[in-house]
Amino acid sequence: MRAHRSAVICIAGQAPGTRVHSSGIPFDDPSGDRLRDWMSIDRETFYDERRIAIVPMGFCFPGLDAKGGDLPPRKECPPQWRSAVFAQLPNVRLTLLVGGYAQKWHLGSEAKKSLTATVEAWRDYRPDFVPTPHPSWRNNHWLKKNPWFEQEVLPYLRRRVRQLLKG
Repeated sequence: MRAHRSAVICIAGQAPGTRVHSSGIPFDDPSGDRLRDWMSIDRETFYDERRIAIVPMGFCFPGLDAKGGDLPPRKECPPQWRSAVFAQLPNVRLTLLVGGYAQKWHLGSEAKKSLTATVEAWRDYRPDFVPTPHPSWRNNHWLKKNPWFEQEVLPYLRRRVRQLLKG
């Protein structure tokens, strides 16, 4: 987790992956490069805790499944600490909901039945939330299959990020 009380944007991800687990730096991998591109910001801005908080659904690496993908965050983690952390982030005006776990937690009953349906309904969650798929290479097929994400969601996301970081 990286956060400061003054942050205006929060990135709510899943949990540290293997690279992050060893480096201690969230999104310090190609998925982070893609996420920064989606937001149209540089690495320095991305890691400025005074402006952007990075708060995963789980703080520890949950391990790998049989196919080599990351396991979901442990279920007991978010209920124990998530509300307390967000109470310390009173200035957050936009939360990027990266992946299904973050979407289901933050949107609750407003989340749709699938990640795709939730991301397709992104307009319903503005201006506080923008749901996205995970920026991992594992989602290249999803991105190719859903070109509307890059055509519709990313321009809005970039404008909103630019607006908040200026203010």
